[in-house]
Order: sequence, then C-alpha cells, then structure tokens
Amino acid sequence: MNIGDKVRLLHGNEEGTITKISGSGRIEIEIEDGFRIPAMKNEVVVIHETEKQYFGGEKISPDKEAPLKAVKSPQMDAGLYLSYVPINDKDLSLHLINNSEKDYVFVASEVFGDNSKTLASGTIAAKTSKKMDEKSIPQFEKWPTLFLQFIPINHQAEKTLPPFEKKVKFKASSFFKSQSTAPVTGKKGYLFAIDQQVKTLDIQQLNKELNKGKAEEVTSKQFKRPEKQIDLHIEKLTQEHELMSNTEMLKLQLETFEKNLNYAIASGMDEITFIHGLGNGVLRKEIHKYLSQLENIKYFQDTQKSRFGYGATLVRIN
Repeated sequence: MNIGDKVRLLHGNEEGTITKISGSGRIEIEIEDGFRIPAMKNEVVVIHETEKQYFGGEKISPDKEAPLKAVKSPQMDAGLYLSYVPINDKDLSLHLINNSEKDYVFVASEVFGDNSKTLASGTIAAKTSKKMDEKSIPQFEKWPTLFLQFIPINHQAEKTLPPFEKKVKFKASSFFKSQSTAPVTGKKGYLFAIDQQVKTLDIQQLNKELNKGKAEEVTSKQFKRPEKQIDLHIEKLTQEHELMSNTEMLKLQLETFEKNLNYAIASGMDEITFIHGLGNGVLRKEIHKYLSQLENIKYFQDTQKSRFGYGATLVRIN
C-alpha cells in the first residue's frame, strides 16, 4: 500500500486516494472535494483494475493504468516536461524533458524558505532529457517547492523567445492522477507540462534586483562583535560534550574559533584572545596553523598562561 493508491473503506462507502502514510499503520485518504479522512491500513482495501472492470466500475482500456487518470498523450505536443519515473514501489527518478525544437539553458532548484538547493543546471538540447534527482514516495508530503528557470538559446535567424520561470508544488490528489508515457524517453510515469502558464523573466530587471540585493546585503549586514576573550573549552560550548567523540569536539571548537575571529575582523577589533587550554596541544596547533595562513593578522602568540592557568593565544588584527 503506497501513496497514490486508490482505496475503499471496508466499513463504509467512501473511496479515495492515499495522500499520507504515518507510523503505527495510520494513513490519510483524500475523498471527494479534497476532504481528507484518517484511517488504519487494516480498515481499507486497494481497488484493483480487475475489480473496476468486472464489478460495475469504469471499464479500463489496455493503454491506461488506473486508478491514476492518464493525461492527454504528449507525443505530438512540443514543450518542456517533468517526468517522475518509478524506480521501485518507493522511489521515483525525476527527469527534465525537452520535447521541442529549441535548446535551453536551465536551472532547477529546491526551495526551503529563504534558502534553495540547486538540483541541476546547464544546457538541455532539443529532443533530449536529463535526470535531475530521485524522490521518495513515502516522503511526498515533505517534497519542497521546485523552482525552474529557462533561457532559450536563439540560433541565427530563429524567432526570439523570452526566458521564463515556474514554481511547482504538487498535491497528492493531482500528482498521482497524472500518469502517462513521456515524450522523448518513452517511459511511463507521472508527467507534467512546465512551459504552460509560466512567468516571463525580465533579464535586465532580474540583474538589477540581484545586484541591488548584494549591495544591500553588504551595507546592511550587521556583524556581532565578540568578547575580547573566547573560551574554547568544550564544556563552555555545549552541554552534550560527554556524548561527543574527540573529532566532533575539535570540529566544534574550531568552528567557534573561526566564527569569532571572522566577527572580530569584520567589526574592526584590534585583538582577540582564544583560551584553548594545554591538553595534548592539538587545538592550539590547529589554531596556529589557521592563523599563519591569513594576511590580515599582524601576529599571534601564546599569552598570559599565568593569568588563565591554561594555554591561550593572543591574535593581533591589522
């Protein structure tokens, strides 16, 4: 039983599509008008093709794979498509398909709030496809928004087409009803046209906004001025140090050192002291190695052992 399966309640007349599978055997079913109801797996049964064909349901033609309603065959429709092709009963491979006569430069990203992660970028030639990612069906509800940007490559004497972009966020009720055979690849999967009702990109305006954003970021970003003395003893940095390995502790200490050194430089401090202790000298060695590679450091030295009772390094900043 998977997300997208058409099911019927054993103790009722309701039918719907599975949109969520949780632990302890719980599932969520979307019935008519988008209304969702909870149920247990043992309270529902999957509706199979044979049942539909011979017991009063819609007659299924051999070229359709219900319960997902196939979209119009795109074999003759030029354009750009997303195709999610089943790898197994839990995973899908995501393909970008260019079923047109144009070549495109593209960027495909996943959006996480104010951040994004690039899935794929480059050039996709006419009548070709590119695999961009793999997605887990059980994690469908957590799939992030997909952001796509395209710039047509205009060859000599060709009609100029504008760049465009599109954001895609799927709903289970529509996603699992969009099964069809993809153009170019000929593979069956969940198919979506992505060059319809798209937003045209104004390249000049986009460049202005990007440059403006960078300038504002540089001028408005505020750096936290650190204390003059930073204690890098692990017990000062985390309460969970007893559960950490030596490698994990050293990594945290070095990250804290680098962050505070950068803040000190950015906020115009003249000097800063890092208290690292004596120990086996590994942390001190790594700190001194890092400092020796920086050009904006006047000098650094061991300092005030008598005052701190343990090792410390004074850093003078240009």
